[in-house]
Amino acid sequence: MVTETRTVEDATRATVDAFFAARLANDTARLTEIFADDVDWLLAENPVVPWIRPRSTAAECAAQGEELAGHTVAEDARASVDTYLVSGQDAVIMGHLSGTVRATGKSFEGPFALRLTVEDGRITRHHLYENSLSIAAACTP
Repeated sequence: MVTETRTVEDATRATVDAFFAARLANDTARLTEIFADDVDWLLAENPVVPWIRPRSTAAECAAQGEELAGHTVAEDARASVDTYLVSGQDAVIMGHLSGTVRATGKSFEGPFALRLTVEDGRITRHHLYENSLSIAAACTP
């Protein structure tokens, strides 16, 4: 039983690692392959933040990184991971992120928690919890 669980956790970690590598490389094509056809996407809607919107397909989820990059200053983007936990098909990543909104020149920062679920080597759940108040303030002129 431990070996079976370890194998599932190893597969989950490998997919999550591939997800992060593709995000860092801005590889939308690879991200589209990593996301499942239908994704349980959760990121609190925020009408003043242009890259935060409902998503459910692999292509929509993969495009979020491009949209974020288009609205923020690349040189100011930072993310650090404090915790990376894997249990079965689920991974939880916690850390801190910061950036600057291109249109306003304002910065945002705060903690984040990301829950990913991997099934058959593809991400089926992407729930991101972040400091949406700081991000909204940075997007508001």
